[in-house]
Amino acid sequence: MSSPKVSVYSLSDLKNTTDDALPNYLTSLKFKQSHSLADTRLLLGYSAVIIAGVTFYADYKLGWDATKFWTLWAVIAYFILNGALTYWIWGVEKGTVFTGQFSGSSISIASSVTKNKPIYKLQVECARAGGIPQTLKLSAPFTRWFDSDGYFVANPFQRWLATVVPLVGEADPQKVEAGTAATEPHVVIETQQTNGTDTLTKSAADGLPSPAVRSRKSKRTP
Repeated sequence: MSSPKVSVYSLSDLKNTTDDALPNYLTSLKFKQSHSLADTRLLLGYSAVIIAGVTFYADYKLGWDATKFWTLWAVIAYFILNGALTYWIWGVEKGTVFTGQFSGSSISIASSVTKNKPIYKLQVECARAGGIPQTLKLSAPFTRWFDSDGYFVANPFQRWLATVVPLVGEADPQKVEAGTAATEPHVVIETQQTNGTDTLTKSAADGLPSPAVRSRKSKRTP
């Protein structure tokens, strides 16, 4: 089944399509996904909706005079829940698209984009059993896995992810590109020591589209 076509000029469409593909790929590699962040967000959101609905129903059935005391507390609770939901989305989730485990190691991946820059950015936090937690900051142009017609091409994206994220590479060694990420022209690697925790930063510079991603129209041309 082919992926839906998106506008190559819409950063939100490019990011959302890539975000959707990321957990699908990892779960296909037997990563066990945790839904705790999403479950908490849904709990806060639905709780606020239920309070609003119950308050409206009580006011409709019993009248304002009978419910105004409880309505006050319902409104306070509603705003508290919405405030907590906003904080949860922006302060806790922070763009997280996947959290889970693989072979005793935990992994959390958050994505982001910068306005007017077609670069996909990932912050990957890995914690191996008994090891030092590691943070990887990655980026690559969307043209690496979107063709010129706006279709998402899974294989280049999966190969990039398996190459630059060691835990993913262990789960799918066949997708790891020859050599190391350090040898790729679009990847720069810096290593530093911060508060006893190794932080590995990899960032992709702007460049030409990957040869693996071509226009579908060009493929059909003899």
